[in-house]
Amino acid sequence: MTNVDQARASQFRNIEAKTGQSLEGLCAEIGGSGKVKHGEIRTWLMEHFGLGYGDANALAHAAKTEPAKPEDTEDPLAQIYSGTKEHLRSIHDALITAVISWGEVEQAPKKAWVALRRKKQFAMLGPKNAQSAELGINLKDEIKSSRILPQKPGGMCQYAIAISDADEIDAELLAVWRRAFDAAG
Repeated sequence: MTNVDQARASQFRNIEAKTGQSLEGLCAEIGGSGKVKHGEIRTWLMEHFGLGYGDANALAHAAKTEPAKPEDTEDPLAQIYSGTKEHLRSIHDALITAVISWGEVEQAPKKAWVALRRKKQFAMLGPKNAQSAELGINLKDEIKSSRILPQKPGGMCQYAIAISDADEIDAELLAVWRRAFDAAG
């Protein structure tokens, strides 16, 4: 931790002590204050909590730049499979159940999909559109299938399959995906 980081952490500990609230609680209050502009937030903090200019300024900046804690703890899959894509979560869950039965796998949720890794990434899974999920497969082998389609060179995966219903998860798909799983380490 640098001296600047240490000073900032110390300043926020002091602000928490002065106000009797956690940084997260203060940020939540700022969010509920209706204030949007940095200067308005700073002035509101000075008036509402009796903070000095420097402390109010630092807190206003933190509230505008740091992500809110409730979003951090929310299930990332709920965000990926929300709205018109919510019904695709059952496909995701069925595929994850299958891959976990083969052995250890790391699931790394991204903004719109989930990367699946062992020693290296072997697949990605997420909504393709509102009608289907897509399983991208990293496998150097040649796959001859009318459903598991080769992708353009240089992309994240060599093959992909669109799945619109969990019943489409069949022996052919699982056999190819298992080969990618095994090749990844």
